[in-house]
Amino acid sequence: MDIGPYTLPNCLFVAPMAGVTDRPFRQLCRRFGAGHAVSEMVTSKKELWHSLKTSRRADHTGEPGPVAVQIAGVDPAEMADAARYNIDRGAQIIDINMGCPAKKVCNKWAGSALMQNEALALQIIEAVVAACSPHKVPVTLKMRTGWSASCRNAVRLARLAESAGVALLAVHGRTREQGYKGPAEYDTIAAVKNAVQIPVAANGDIDSPQKAAQVLAATGADALMIGRAAQGCPWLFREINHFLRTGKLLAPPTVAEVREALQTHLQDHYHLYGAASGVRSARKHIGWYVAHLPGGAELRQHINSLEDADLQAQAVDRFFAHLQAQYERLPQAAAAPDAAPATTPFLMPLAA
Repeated sequence: MDIGPYTLPNCLFVAPMAGVTDRPFRQLCRRFGAGHAVSEMVTSKKELWHSLKTSRRADHTGEPGPVAVQIAGVDPAEMADAARYNIDRGAQIIDINMGCPAKKVCNKWAGSALMQNEALALQIIEAVVAACSPHKVPVTLKMRTGWSASCRNAVRLARLAESAGVALLAVHGRTREQGYKGPAEYDTIAAVKNAVQIPVAANGDIDSPQKAAQVLAATGADALMIGRAAQGCPWLFREINHFLRTGKLLAPPTVAEVREALQTHLQDHYHLYGAASGVRSARKHIGWYVAHLPGGAELRQHINSLEDADLQAQAVDRFFAHLQAQYERLPQAAAAPDAAPATTPFLMPLAA
């Protein structure tokens, strides 16, 4: 599918998630079959552009294009400046955040709070599109179905965004009031798709190949955006791609493949954040990988006590080496209750 001048290899997107979709995670998801990845949201506040946190979020070193950067804010002029700033630093697609439900974002009337003020939302969209147009950079928009059950205005805002020049819409099938609770509702996404001519990506509760096919059928969407289900399971993109093409389920990845992928992920993570900070922020990623594996709880407890990146990586590698000796392919959750193995390989010395 296309976003502006860019043709993507498939219709599977990595959702922008604060504190998760950094460059190492995006690259890993692309490696396992994601066709598009959007960065964590970057603030429109100039005084924060050079902060360490923002500079890490804006790091796209070695990342394959098109590079998509999500910006967040409430002032049209500031958002336009943020778009130009990120374009100057390599952004090829600018995504506007009108979907984040976090209180610290919504309390400043950014993120999904903007859906309550359609006039301001339209001003922001128009300002960002005007800033991007001279550079031939397409603008996309991530939003929810509305602010609350009594205020589902995604269809109306989608039409305004299309008229203003937005190239693609991504819709999370929940209101801001819901956060991430309750099942995603796809009727509104289908209504958005029927109301506009530009591509629409469906987001929310897509956690298996079968669910991906069901959501495409229910919404008529052009693409699927996958967020939380990819945490610790980046090969989900590969599995969905295979199922959509063939109608058949793909075998789980081998333990050896997951072991190598996680070690690559960890080393990239440490390189981006530095060993001291990276060892702490990597804990959540490791936890997601091993959440449903035998001995996963014991490993999580152990790595949470480590402050050294090398020791953390070694413990993870020993854990997967032990698992590899028992299984060829990654055990499925139903067949692998979270119980400790007979030994604690991540507490033992590295094998020669």
